[in-house]
Amino acid sequence: MPDASGAAARIERLDVAAYTIPIDRPEADGTIAWASTTLVLVELTAGGRRGLGYSYADRSAAQLIHDHFIPIVRGADPTAIPELHEQMVRSVRNIGRPGVASMAIAAVDIALWDLKARLLDVSLISLLGAARDGVPVYGSGGFTSYSIKELQDQLGAWAQQGIKRVKMKIGTQPEQDYARVEAARAAIGQDIELFVDANGAYSRKQALTFSQAFAELDVRWFEEPVSSDDLEGLRLLRDRAPPVMDIAAGEYGFDAQYFARMLSAGAVDVLQADATRCGGITGFLRAGALCEAAGLPLSAHTAPSVHVAPACAVTRLRHIEYFHDHVRIEHMLFDGAPTPIDGRLYPDRARPGLGLDFKHADAQRYRA
Repeated sequence: MPDASGAAARIERLDVAAYTIPIDRPEADGTIAWASTTLVLVELTAGGRRGLGYSYADRSAAQLIHDHFIPIVRGADPTAIPELHEQMVRSVRNIGRPGVASMAIAAVDIALWDLKARLLDVSLISLLGAARDGVPVYGSGGFTSYSIKELQDQLGAWAQQGIKRVKMKIGTQPEQDYARVEAARAAIGQDIELFVDANGAYSRKQALTFSQAFAELDVRWFEEPVSSDDLEGLRLLRDRAPPVMDIAAGEYGFDAQYFARMLSAGAVDVLQADATRCGGITGFLRAGALCEAAGLPLSAHTAPSVHVAPACAVTRLRHIEYFHDHVRIEHMLFDGAPTPIDGRLYPDRARPGLGLDFKHADAQRYRA
C-alpha cells in the first residue's frame, strides 16, 4: 500500500502499554472475584497513520508483545495481516499459544486491522464488508457480589434503555440462585429476555436441576452451566435443557481448533468468541466461518467497541455482550466508543478504522 510519496508503507514502530483500572464496586461470578481490569493497548505507526488494538489481559501480555512481536511487525507490510498473524503464532510455540500469548496476538492483530483501514481512510466495517448495519446487544453484569437491589437496578436500567435482553451471574451460592433470578425477572418484567451465566460453577446434575427451575422464570440462555472444558457435560445440558433455553459457551477459546472441537461435539446452541482472546479480528472471523459451516449462530463476548464492526461482517451473528466493566472502561478511555440505539450497536462509518481514539492523558493515572 503506497504512502503519500508513492512508496509502500511499512510499519515503523509498535508501542505497547498496560493500564489497570479499578472496578466501580465489588464484582464476582460463580468461580472468581476481582478488583480491577487490565487493558493492554497496542499502537502501530505506518504511512503517517496510527492504528490501535487492545485486549483485556494480564500485564504480562504487554511484555510478551514487546519481546516477541516488535521484531515481527517492525518494517512489515501493514496489509499482510494473515502473514503477520501466522508469524506471531509460530513465535509463541515454546511459550504456549492458549492464554496470555493468544491475548497478546489479539491486541496486535486488532491494531493491524485498524491500521489497514486507516491507511485506506475507510471504516473497518467498510473494509470487512457488512452483512448487517447494526447488531443487537445484551446488557451483562448482575454479578454475584451485588445485592438484590443492585442487581435489580442494573438490569432494570438496561431494560429501560431499550436493551431487549440482559444477563446475570450465578453459581457463587447456588442455594440463593433461584431467588436472585426470580428477583431479576421481577425487575425487568416479562418482555425482556433473561440470561444466566454460571461460569462453569455447577456440576452436571446441579445444572440440569437449575435448567428446569430457571425455565419457570423464562430464562432463555444458560451460559457455561458446567465447565467449558466439559464438552460431554455441555452436550448433556444441550440435549436435556428445556427447548426454549440456549446452551452457550466458547469465551475461553483461543484458536480455531478449540471452536471446531466444541462445534463437532454438539456442545452448544450458540458459540461464543472473544476477539481479544482468540487471536484478534482474524480469529473472530475464523470462528464466524466455523459457525457458518456448522449452521449455528455466533455471539461476541464482551469488548463491544472491538466487536461491533466484525460482528456486522459475520453472517451468522446473534448479538454482542454489552459487558458492564468493558463498557465503563471503553467510554472512559476511548473517544468514539459506541452506545446502543434501541438495543443495537452500529459501527461509525464516518470514522476510519475501529473509530476509536485513545485518551492518553486520561489513561495515564492507570498505567501499570
